[in-house]
Amino acid sequence: YIGNKCFSSWSLRPWLAMRHLEIPFEEGFVRLRTPETFANLAKVSPTGQVPVLNHNGKIVWETLAILEYLADLFPEKKLWPADIDARALARSAATEMHSGFREVRYGWPMNLRRPKGHKLLDAEGEAQRARIEALWRQCREKYGKGGPFLFGHFTAADAMYAPVVTRFDTYGGTLAPDTRAYVDAVLATPAMRHWYAEAARETWPEPGPDE
Repeated sequence: YIGNKCFSSWSLRPWLAMRHLEIPFEEGFVRLRTPETFANLAKVSPTGQVPVLNHNGKIVWETLAILEYLADLFPEKKLWPADIDARALARSAATEMHSGFREVRYGWPMNLRRPKGHKLLDAEGEAQRARIEALWRQCREKYGKGGPFLFGHFTAADAMYAPVVTRFDTYGGTLAPDTRAYVDAVLATPAMRHWYAEAARETWPEPGPDE
């Protein structure tokens, strides 16, 4: 189950991984920010939040938990790098995204229908933005030679940073060449293009200031 594609950043992460890696699934949808949202979420999610995965009656919630569950179910999809050092970095980067970068997430709220334009973050936000770019650079330089993504092929780390990719594209203005190349690689995936197309068809009111 996911929420609105225009702004539900946490929904995007496991959905993108499953779609890009061709893991079959049925998409459930709960429209967010309506009077009925709380009751509808309570029917499918123990936390009242999305995303949540129902696999043969087993409920898995929280984005990283879903990605780890998928990695266990589908080892051939290589959701984590095979090399132990690369895998440790990928998991560290993914977890840092899961728990951090608050000022970037709230200063640049995901909104796929917003016109592009540079928006300066506060000092803490700019420091977090720089940290994200440095982390992407570290992953790409050490392990990204085999393809356009952080560890060459698409991994859970790319799924975790996909909503931030949309933020860099929407609010980041002129990006460093290596940042731009990575952003473009993620945005060019058929899965991401499909998500954007469906977000564009949503006709509900614009999202609020946060995620």
